[in-house]
Amino acid sequence: MKITDEQLISAAISARETAYAPYSGFRVGAAIACSDGEIYTGCNVENSAYGECMCAERVALFGAVSHGTRSFSAIAVAGGGDAGISGGSPPCGACRQVMSEFCKDGLRILVVTSNDGDCREYALGELLPEAFSASDLQA
Repeated sequence: MKITDEQLISAAISARETAYAPYSGFRVGAAIACSDGEIYTGCNVENSAYGECMCAERVALFGAVSHGTRSFSAIAVAGGGDAGISGGSPPCGACRQVMSEFCKDGLRILVVTSNDGDCREYALGELLPEAFSASDLQA
């Protein structure tokens, strides 16, 4: 079953509603499309010890990986304050690096820019050129 962009964006917007962001007030939801037709979602989870926070993109990706999935076609990210989605929030550097571990450079990243589901599209390789990889560990 092919997952549509609309389904993925809708899932990311819904996941945003469950975010735990009492410190920043900036809630993020993410939904990753697996090649087998499944969608895994995640939201950001803040902590009073800021370094212990987790981004929505990694929550979604780790959920899929923990269920044995290793093939992905796209991820949608929806972020913003209490008033709603605010202009688009591309994945942070840490999330981009983690995505590069499991996803190809061509992974489609849909950054939701409005409450209506409008988005900008990027490729992972465009947002993280020359990612650090296992081949960099070779002596």
